[in-house]
Amino acid sequence: MNVKEQMISIPGGNISLRDDRKKTKWEISIAPFELSKHLITQEVYLKVMSTSPAVFTGDNRPIENVSWYDAILFCNTLSELSDLESCYLVNLDSESVELIQGAKGYRLPTDAEWEYSCRAGSSAVQYDDLDEIAWFEGNSENVTHNVGLKKPNAFGLFDMLGNVWEWCWDLYDPEVYGSYRVFRGGGWCDPSRGCLASNRRRSHPTYKIDDLGFRVARSRE
Repeated sequence: MNVKEQMISIPGGNISLRDDRKKTKWEISIAPFELSKHLITQEVYLKVMSTSPAVFTGDNRPIENVSWYDAILFCNTLSELSDLESCYLVNLDSESVELIQGAKGYRLPTDAEWEYSCRAGSSAVQYDDLDEIAWFEGNSENVTHNVGLKKPNAFGLFDMLGNVWEWCWDLYDPEVYGSYRVFRGGGWCDPSRGCLASNRRRSHPTYKIDDLGFRVARSRE
């Protein structure tokens, strides 16, 4: 699977985000960008990183059991292999990661880009019948599944809900949670109410588990 060929052009627009825990709501403008139509698979991760830590093994299953730092390093390595400028300046000794403004390599989507892409113009928190679009508690049989088997959303993106949660770039709430990062989308073990376009969860950037992976984005040229 060639990641470059998997990138979908996402048009610009606006998105209203909310955080139920903090009871806050805010508006964000989204510039046009690209997002991979599939979650990063174990086959792709292995080719790029020469390792595959997934618990549920299978070339076309999503990579999981990867930390936010693992996802960042994957993005930089994929950029280098693709002769693109890396998006992140990384110092793991100090747990420092900085976004290089204007870089055109691969990166994680922002929190706002993710929800905007998931909704794909819909105001609904689930863009179709969940059984049709997602692997979740009700149909997954407690495992991940090959990417792309369910119905895509209006932008042509697969598995935006269910299968595995997806790391995003953003800090969740630095004042309360420090370095914790956002992840989105719900996973194979979540009930229907856990697989919503509006759900925002968080964990430490070293956290890894068998229902958490990622997909990649690129800023437009």
